[in-house]
Amino acid sequence: QVQLVESGGGLVQAGGSLRLSCAASGRTFSSAAMGWFRQAPGKEREFVAAITWNSGNIYYADSSRGRFTMSRDKAKNTVYLQMNSLKPADTAVYYCAASLGGRSWPLQSREQYDYWGQGTQVTVSS
Repeated sequence: QVQLVESGGGLVQAGGSLRLSCAASGRTFSSAAMGWFRQAPGKEREFVAAITWNSGNIYYADSSRGRFTMSRDKAKNTVYLQMNSLKPADTAVYYCAASLGGRSWPLQSREQYDYWGQGTQVTVSS
């Protein structure tokens, strides 16, 4: 069992930065691949980034590559999403998720994740 709690969302102007955190509890966190997704009003939840259990591989969606950086601190049981050069189109609820069981990388599909956090709102004003 894994519990996930996101934090760090808020309101920021276009061009600004935010760092999201996802604190995890549960014995299996250290072996879980982790992902970030986001969902804007009226849209499907979409993939943002994913990281393997040992941080050996990180994969980004085209929309986030070059602006967002995902990382994890296993000692703190936390994953992060550093978001720079934010745009109004980045406005969404951001969710972290945990994937167990060695599914196929790069874990872009929601169905590949077993546990989800409650989400944190990110609003980027123009």
